[in-house]
Amino acid sequence: MSDLKKRMLENMQLHGYAERTIASYVAAVSVLSRHYHRSPDQLAEDDIRKFFLHLINERKSARNTLKIYLCGIKFFYEKVLGRDWQLFGLLLPGKSKKLPTVLSRLEVATILGKVRSLVPKMILTLTYVCGLRLHEAVSLTVNDIDGQRMRIRVRGKGNKERDVPLPDGTLVLLRNYWLLRRPAHWLFPSGQQRNKSISHSSVQKAFKAALRESGVRKHASVHTLRHSYATHLLEDGVDLRFIQMLLGHRSPSTTAIYTHLTQRSEQLVQNAVNRLMTDS
Repeated sequence: MSDLKKRMLENMQLHGYAERTIASYVAAVSVLSRHYHRSPDQLAEDDIRKFFLHLINERKSARNTLKIYLCGIKFFYEKVLGRDWQLFGLLLPGKSKKLPTVLSRLEVATILGKVRSLVPKMILTLTYVCGLRLHEAVSLTVNDIDGQRMRIRVRGKGNKERDVPLPDGTLVLLRNYWLLRRPAHWLFPSGQQRNKSISHSSVQKAFKAALRESGVRKHASVHTLRHSYATHLLEDGVDLRFIQMLLGHRSPSTTAIYTHLTQRSEQLVQNAVNRLMTDS
């Protein structure tokens, strides 16, 4: 390992970044270095500018991909090399205005009913009924399940922990699963390496296969289950601030997007519009 890479790893650990974030940021700097076939500390500000233009114009990188590259490369040059370049203030991609896809309760049940394999089915069920991110679900350990308090301890972004409610029926499923598989540490260990958790890709493949077989035509992903969880809670009258806490969102504005997605909100608007005609 080079001295620069070691210093970057140590600095990110000191800042409290999660392992997945550290890996993504290091990979971003590695791609930059390979692009120019030079050590990143030998690059100038204009080189970074041209690299991001390459990502945008030639590689057609998605906004989330650009954001990872920006955060990783910015951290390296500012926190490792101490270079305060104005360029990084220009590179933040604009926020997407697209509303997330939400599945109805029936659509969720239909899709999950088509998942054949036990482990992906358990993970996808927890993703929905507990509002988890995929990496949060696959990283659960046996000790994270608190059957007495009916809670799950979740490690989210930046290693921040939160407790989320566990439905009674899901606890029964988890106990039956444990009796069948007897996991020791990871709740969902890898089939090949028991000392590692299951890969994200295997769960994503299972969801895509179930989605195709279900006949649901929405453009959905595993993360859609989390969006659906939040929307369904809001429809049932759960306070938005409490949903923010359950999801692990830092800002209320992030959670507020779900107010635009509920059937209740749509019906309130429709009723108000109808009254405009009645009162006129």
